[in-house]
Amino acid sequence: MSNPSASAPQTPAIVLEDVHKWYGRVHVLRGLSLSVAAGERIVICGPSGSGKSTMIRCINRLEHHEKGRILVEGTEISDEPRALALIRREVGMVFQSFNLFPHLSVLDNCTLAPIRVRGLARADAEARAMEYLTRVRIPEQARKYPPQLSGGQQQRVAIARALCMQPKIMLFDEPTSALDPEMVREVLDVMIELAESGMTMLCVTHEMGFARRVADRILFMDQGEIVESGAPAEIFDRPRSERLRNFLNQILHQT
Repeated sequence: MSNPSASAPQTPAIVLEDVHKWYGRVHVLRGLSLSVAAGERIVICGPSGSGKSTMIRCINRLEHHEKGRILVEGTEISDEPRALALIRREVGMVFQSFNLFPHLSVLDNCTLAPIRVRGLARADAEARAMEYLTRVRIPEQARKYPPQLSGGQQQRVAIARALCMQPKIMLFDEPTSALDPEMVREVLDVMIELAESGMTMLCVTHEMGFARRVADRILFMDQGEIVESGAPAEIFDRPRSERLRNFLNQILHQT
């Protein structure tokens, strides 16, 4: 006799339903709808001002959407305490500007949230922090402070800090855009390893080589809309819209 639960559809990791966002009179997100499966790796690209960062900041409730619904792990995101607690537990985010606390050591940056939010004992939080600092290949920097590190090292600390909460979903907002070119590769290598581990990931980036290698699906956004969505081969080799063709010609010529 078959097990009915074995074939039951899995709850999507993230769902957006007709999401709109305004800044004053500027309509930044225009009816976005999207479903992200658990373990799916999505790269979001598009010209500056297209709404990419705003979309993932709304998923993390760093920005509030005015219309539509966003669900994470089946729970609708709102200012209700239970929904906010879910976001803080299950969604990690890495910013382009690192956002580390400069007055705290690398180790303390990584243990602060697990102790305060997850309730971990300090010894357990430090052990977890060292595990993830080792994973991003900078355990020897644990006692240093962020200003003592290179940009690439600081971004790897930011990734380790997010992982210390053991989130189910990771959001990346142009994580290499503030780095010198020689530091980009070390951060992308860490992200590739993370993607290969099965983590659900949404990454805003212009690193098209990374997108082609890692993404299950690429979203191209322009003027607050998802213009095209598809596998890397579809997006790069068979773009359907003139907007995407122009974007690729520009970005690939730059790289």
